[in-house]
Amino acid sequence: MQEMEKAVITVLGQDCVGITARVCTVLAESNINILDISQTIVGGYFNMVMVVDITNMELNYEEVSTKLGSLGDDMGLKIKIQHTKIFDAMHRI
Repeated sequence: MQEMEKAVITVLGQDCVGITARVCTVLAESNINILDISQTIVGGYFNMVMVVDITNMELNYEEVSTKLGSLGDDMGLKIKIQHTKIFDAMHRI
């Protein structure tokens, strides 16, 4: 059985209509499944963190990163995707 590959997506910027929907559309089109999601709005600023399953994504990592970055540019947001292996390596003793 193939081990699940995960990534963390962060979204930050001024709140506006459709942020979650548009990010989720990019993920669905790329065959990326959302495992966990948290979002808050503080002082008019939108903040969302998602843990996603990228095991079966249909684009390569750089293509997904570019698509999310372009969406962020279009919406005035900062959208980043980072593989969880980065976090795991940083916190390994």
